[in-house]
Amino acid sequence: MRNIEKTIERGLFASRWLMAPFYIGLVLALVVLLYSFVMELWHFVTTAPISSPSDSMLGILSLIDFSLAGNLLLIVIFSGYENFVSKIETDDHEDNPEWKGKVDFSALKLKLIASIVAISGIHLLKVFMNVGKIPVEEIRWMILIHMSFVVSGVLLALMDLIAAKGKAIKK
Repeated sequence: MRNIEKTIERGLFASRWLMAPFYIGLVLALVVLLYSFVMELWHFVTTAPISSPSDSMLGILSLIDFSLAGNLLLIVIFSGYENFVSKIETDDHEDNPEWKGKVDFSALKLKLIASIVAISGIHLLKVFMNVGKIPVEEIRWMILIHMSFVVSGVLLALMDLIAAKGKAIKK
């Protein structure tokens, strides 16, 4: 009976490797995001001489949006892989990110929601710069969605704070 239990447990533990293709897929998504960024950068640079100041700001905000999305992907790839699949052995590399290996599931979800709030905020700022071209009802929905992200982030942080205090009390 113990051998059956050990076999099942080994199989369950090995099943974590089923997540590896997801992270490889996210790396491919990062490549696609890079391609989109380069296309946006090219459009920005080639239209800069004839752009208005507000169009230039919108172009810059779009590039920042891509950058934040790329950072978000890297955080998910690194921390997700390390938390759920296997440690990434790069400790001797001089460019090893300081946070790598230190982002647990709780910190990951807070970083995710913070990135989503930032991306949503930048998108909303772009909308505000074109406020005359977008229907008021659409702007209201965008504000409502952004605020739901903000409230979700605050509630997640509050839940983590309560959980951390609960753990401290038990010790």
